[in-house]
Amino acid sequence: MAMQVSYATDDTTEAAKPSINVPDTDLTSNEVKDLLIKARVDMLMNAPFFGALATRLTLVDATDWCPTAATDGRRFYFNRHFTAALTEEECIWLMGHEILHCVYDHMDPNRRGSRIHQLWNVANDYVINLELEHARLGKRIRKEIIEVCFDYKYDKLGSEEVYDMLYEEADDAGRIQKVSFDMHMEHEEGDDEGAGAGAEANADGDGDGKSGPVPMTAEEKEKVKQEFKSATIQAAKGQSAGNLPAGVKRMIDQLLNPQLDWRTLLAMQIQSVIKSDYTFARASRKGMDAGFWLPAMDYETSIDVAIALDMSGSIQDSMARDFLSEVKGIMDQYTGFKIHLFCFDTEVHCPAVFTDMDMEEFMDYELGGGGGTDFDCCFDYMKEEGIQPKKFIMFTDGYPWNSWGDESYCDTLFVVHGEHGDRSPIAPFGITVPYTRKDKQEAA
Repeated sequence: MAMQVSYATDDTTEAAKPSINVPDTDLTSNEVKDLLIKARVDMLMNAPFFGALATRLTLVDATDWCPTAATDGRRFYFNRHFTAALTEEECIWLMGHEILHCVYDHMDPNRRGSRIHQLWNVANDYVINLELEHARLGKRIRKEIIEVCFDYKYDKLGSEEVYDMLYEEADDAGRIQKVSFDMHMEHEEGDDEGAGAGAEANADGDGDGKSGPVPMTAEEKEKVKQEFKSATIQAAKGQSAGNLPAGVKRMIDQLLNPQLDWRTLLAMQIQSVIKSDYTFARASRKGMDAGFWLPAMDYETSIDVAIALDMSGSIQDSMARDFLSEVKGIMDQYTGFKIHLFCFDTEVHCPAVFTDMDMEEFMDYELGGGGGTDFDCCFDYMKEEGIQPKKFIMFTDGYPWNSWGDESYCDTLFVVHGEHGDRSPIAPFGITVPYTRKDKQEAA
């Protein structure tokens, strides 16, 4: 696993970079570090939550490759000329910005999914900068130095929601006028070419900042992520944590008060429908042939479950297959049911019907879609086709463009995937449960 540096877009054209207006400085690297250390001390005194996390990031002069600032979760990379032009309050703001990237794990490509890099980076910046404003941490960098992403119309929205709005405003290539002012660093699968490939590490594991960021292995990346998460919890629990950003408060609450495992809840929800439809008065032939007793169908009723897979761009095939595998495992215990399965983005794709007679084909279901996100199209489709399930299960990233759908139409379970960090969506009706991959759940 090599560390790739993404700067605003997937290409490195001059148009993708922000306009920076700062003079060359006569200050040495150590003198600029002293400025940042002074800002860090101020944060420890007046904003201890941010100050405690700031001390975890090693200061590295990266003037040769970083035009402004960046972080990988263990280092704060800075451009000497850019940083020297900032006031102490602006340095505090800058460090707070990079800290929140770490807190919300914006460097993890799994959270970004297949979203357009440029749009995702900008969406993250809008969310973070508004949180810094509400927390009154430092002062935004002056426009005459650099333009940062800031707009109150995105207030109280999460990165995924802002992304959807930006996507609507983007051109056909997914480009918008705004760009992220800092470098958003990700760990992605690939070779060791590019930024960070030639970086040397000293005895402490810190690079000199000249060749690029020090590459991290997958294991190191996960370790840094978990360590920062633990540090975030400890900093937030401190008696003098200060004015925590709203997103941090939500995240800490979710970490300290975990919800019921989605697999358990999924089984409970499906079984709640099955209880009224099945009886043990007679055994099912399917179960008897297999050598065990299965409940048989009460043919006065029928199990009718509908499943929708949100294919708006953030879902991974492996996640969808994991979800479908769990559904199949539950349904294999019964007979005489019918499952309506379809994908959707702004319209329904690949509708299919499965019964207990053809569930072996269930895992071969072809996924389709990949555009925007309109939950209403699911309910419109079911109404048009006369499908009114006893249980409607939606596997989604939890960010519809318009609405969550028709509350009154059917009983709905939302299984929400994605590592949201700053804002975990909850549906205004039905039941919402976060999806976690089995390997990550077992590791936790």
